[in-house]
Amino acid sequence: MPVPLPPLRALQAFEAFGRLASVGDAARELGVTPGAVSQQLKALEERLGLTLIAKDGRRATLTPAARAYHRIVSRGFDQLRLAQEYLIDRHSDAELTISGLPTLMLKWLNPLLLRFQGNAGEVAFRLEATHREPDPAMLDRTFRLTYGACSERYPHTRALFTDTCFPVCAPAFLERHPDAREPATLATLPLIEIDWGTEYPTAPRWHDWFAQQADTRPGPPVRPIAVHSLSSLALEAAAAGQGVALAQASFATTDIELGRLTRLSASSLRMPEPYFACWGGLTLESDTARGFLDWLLSEARVFERMNG
Repeated sequence: MPVPLPPLRALQAFEAFGRLASVGDAARELGVTPGAVSQQLKALEERLGLTLIAKDGRRATLTPAARAYHRIVSRGFDQLRLAQEYLIDRHSDAELTISGLPTLMLKWLNPLLLRFQGNAGEVAFRLEATHREPDPAMLDRTFRLTYGACSERYPHTRALFTDTCFPVCAPAFLERHPDAREPATLATLPLIEIDWGTEYPTAPRWHDWFAQQADTRPGPPVRPIAVHSLSSLALEAAAAGQGVALAQASFATTDIELGRLTRLSASSLRMPEPYFACWGGLTLESDTARGFLDWLLSEARVFERMNG
């Protein structure tokens, strides 16, 4: 049998007071008087049979039991605010909110967006570059672009492309180390490592590259001169002449075309998992979102044909 809930107004006053630590601030946020907030807090105490407010002189604070209760109640109100933000955002069908891995957004998606906007008209993008995976319900995001198994937490996914990796360096670095194209020599040069963290354990590292090279004799473990959590930072370090980075084709293509980076090997290491586009249950109710997904998948197919 469902447990009966206290009145919503009382819970709302309690959530606001616990978050703002002030009856006056809670009243201003809720648009009521401080007396009304105090009355709701007292009514909630009576309903729960629990002391929620402790007085310290003129200052009122939550009791330990109330703080634990407040943490749970707050999560519920956070979801209500998220739902409200979602409804507000839905009023603008021409806005797309996209969350994605930072370098994928910067180096692959961002250069392509102008093409989509040229065909789709006035579409506004809200772009969020983060390694942190958002709420799987995706109420506050239109799409999430992520890698590998992280996509499994979302209601809907489509594979975009499986990337390939190869070593790159600055042209000036290659002039100083003309034998860098040889795997055996490359192993002795300053190597820039990329480590995405524990959520992405299959992202390739330098030891994977050297393990694939048949003409590389077994040697000591790879000891990079620097380790970056962002691929874009590693590529910038390579472009600055600091060493050789193991670049993904989707991230390095523009810099290679601009002459900022030089590819050192025709051999490619295929990544073990693809990148994915993910979305929630309501995303494709928007015509703009459906059009964007079709365009995104088309661009991904073009990229994979050119770099597969």
